[in-house]
Order: sequence, then structure tokens, then C-alpha cells
Amino acid sequence: MASTELKQYSLAQVAEHNKPTDVWMVIHDKVYDVTKFLAEHPGGEEVLIEYAGKEATAEFDDVGHSSDAKEQMKQFLVGELIEADRKKKAATGLTINKRVALIAGSAAAIGAGLALIFKASSKK
Repeated sequence: MASTELKQYSLAQVAEHNKPTDVWMVIHDKVYDVTKFLAEHPGGEEVLIEYAGKEATAEFDDVGHSSDAKEQMKQFLVGELIEADRKKKAATGLTINKRVALIAGSAAAIGAGLALIFKASSKK
């Protein structure tokens, strides 16, 4: 199915589907209705319900889903996010790459600080 054939949804429209009996979410600018998948989800239905009606790309990517899981998602695809909301979404929050960079930078800074403390304490 070409992306031009997909129905367009706003984040506000997706947000209306936020009940345990009606669970939609956005992952990589695609809109999924995962309501029928709740009972089958290996991580439990609670995690899907937690992100009902929301953008869940970072959380989806953080888990490291398999290629089989990504293939299985296609059956729940109902549309894609409108262009205007893609830009809004991109302006908020950190991407996975920025999160990794932030964590790595923080770890390096903590390591350097600990090294200085250790060096200073060993001189005594």
C-alpha cells in the first residue's frame, strides 16, 4: 500500500482512541489500531494501553522489537500522521539518537568526575 493511499490522521484524532476498548497509537508517523492485538502482545496489554492515543515511537524503538514484530504491525496500520503533526512531534522530545548521545555524554562526564575524585584522593 503506497503512503499516498493511507488515510491521514491528526494527533488530536489519534488521541480520541485512548481507551482499553479502543487503542490507537503513532509509531514512525504511522497510525496503528492495536485494539485487537492487546491480548496477544508479548509485553502485556498494559504497555499498549499506557500509550493509547499517543505518539509511541521512542518507546517502541527502545524495546528493540524484532523484524517479525515489525512485519506483524502492518496488519494494524490504519493510516499516517498528517504532515503538520509530524513536524510538531519532531520538535518535541528527544529522538532515540539524541537520547543515546545524552546518556553517553552523561556517562563520560560522570566517569571523568570520578577519575578526578579518585586521583585527588589517592594523592593524600
